[in-house]
Amino acid sequence: MTRLGNLADRNPKIRMVSDYLLVLIGSAIIAISFNVFLLPNRVASGGVSGISTILKSVWGLEPAYVQWAFNIPLFIAGMILLGGKQYGVKTLVGTIFLPFIVFLTKSWEPWTHDALLGALFGGIGVGLGLGIVFRGQASTGGTDLAAQIINKYSGITLGKCVALIDGLIVLTAAIVFDIEKALYALIGLYVTSKTIDLIQVGFGSSKMAMIITNNHEEVRSGILKKIDRGVTKLSAYGGFTDHERPVLMCVVDQTEFTKLKQLVKSLDPSAFVVVMDASEVLGEGFKRA
Repeated sequence: MTRLGNLADRNPKIRMVSDYLLVLIGSAIIAISFNVFLLPNRVASGGVSGISTILKSVWGLEPAYVQWAFNIPLFIAGMILLGGKQYGVKTLVGTIFLPFIVFLTKSWEPWTHDALLGALFGGIGVGLGLGIVFRGQASTGGTDLAAQIINKYSGITLGKCVALIDGLIVLTAAIVFDIEKALYALIGLYVTSKTIDLIQVGFGSSKMAMIITNNHEEVRSGILKKIDRGVTKLSAYGGFTDHERPVLMCVVDQTEFTKLKQLVKSLDPSAFVVVMDASEVLGEGFKRA
């Protein structure tokens, strides 16, 4: 996967083909997750898919047609009102292809009739698909475009606009179905957002340590030689003494973190160490940028 990504970065044509494949694969995963998890359990977890779930239950409207009916006008509105440059062909492909797969797989049997499992695995599937689509530098349109339009003309923050639209859809689900279904929809929304984050930043998690020590040269040398990790010396000044106190910054894998703590403690037991999670690290020794 890494070699393919590097090759795509060097070749614009391969990059374009790779992006379109990601959009198609991601859209297909979203559509299948919708048909086998969300729709049969009436989990309307926001977005146009949530609207189509509600309209399917109320009036028996075909979800694929409902999604086309919302997505295509919203795409056109986004082109006109927000500027067409950011809504290219890839987003149009996702906007059209997703409902098409929903239509093709509408006869698939549900994979579960448990609403909680449907919300959990439907949320994972939708989040996985959206994360893949985003990696293809596109989107599937829908209510995200509506949120951006509201944001531009109302001044309400984008996050609040998305929450407002999804909240209205979940509230409608509570009225049409029941409170329990709305709660399942909220679970689906939460799982979707967390899965998107996971796909975007990757599964690996590293630690970043900021080390303030009187023995900074020994600690720096130990990190370089014993842990075989790079270290950066930052210029800083003590707030109380106003004396120069260099800060060492180092990023290590989870498996190396304990070794780093032991190294610093052995060289300077009084060292001040701040540790933070680093969700995505690019560069030498980690993933390629």
